[in-house]
Amino acid sequence: MNSAANSPLALDLSLAHELADIADAISLDRFRSNDLEISTKPDRTFVTDADQAVERAIRARIAEARPEDGILGEEYGTEGESTRQWIIDPIDGTANFLRGVPVWATLISLSIDGHPVLGVVSAPAMNSRWWAASGGGAFIQEGESEPRRLRVSGVQELADASISFNSIAQWDEAGYLEKLIELTRAVWRDRAYGDMWSYMLLAEGLIDVAGEFDVKPYDLAALVPIIEEAGGRFSSVTGEPGPWHGNALASNGLLHDAVLDALK
Repeated sequence: MNSAANSPLALDLSLAHELADIADAISLDRFRSNDLEISTKPDRTFVTDADQAVERAIRARIAEARPEDGILGEEYGTEGESTRQWIIDPIDGTANFLRGVPVWATLISLSIDGHPVLGVVSAPAMNSRWWAASGGGAFIQEGESEPRRLRVSGVQELADASISFNSIAQWDEAGYLEKLIELTRAVWRDRAYGDMWSYMLLAEGLIDVAGEFDVKPYDLAALVPIIEEAGGRFSSVTGEPGPWHGNALASNGLLHDAVLDALK
């Protein structure tokens, strides 16, 4: 998986793929298992023994390979202080995972000075992996096929756009439900594909806008370089760049300002 071999981040990207391989082996073994252990965290979200095992394994390998780097993970928090921070969501889409729905993935990102510069999204139950490193392009590999480069769509008008809003309840709780409804009336097609998949469909050029609320940096950091290297744009719903704002708006770039205006 060396399709970004010319990137100055090539060695870090190689490590990220290794981490994804480790994660896939653990998560696939536990997916749809009869003895999956499920518990509820203080924030009332679910966690499984697979989430915890994946993050522990990733942290252990990072500690071996990049002992000076910091880590931020969903299950075990922040470790170390460094301008280089690995940001990990061991299973994005845990609710899907525990129900046996195959739309889930391990998200792995490296942030340098607060900006995500590489991302790997590995969805083994979907037989797909997406990745990017700054300056090296964005790619997808499906099964054993050759990696192919990603490019966002060229749709320029909202009336022609396909959007994914991920969760209507989250838009409602954030006070944006009426704006969302107005936006869905302005576009060609609206769906809620959910979790990381909306953003990867965007990077592939299959939809044009994706957005959501009630998200953490580990839900988003790996998505940012993939979308940006595919030619898209990633911000908060009010236009701030990066994955740090508790919500997200991603687009093919051409539609971004129009959607920001629609959400004001």
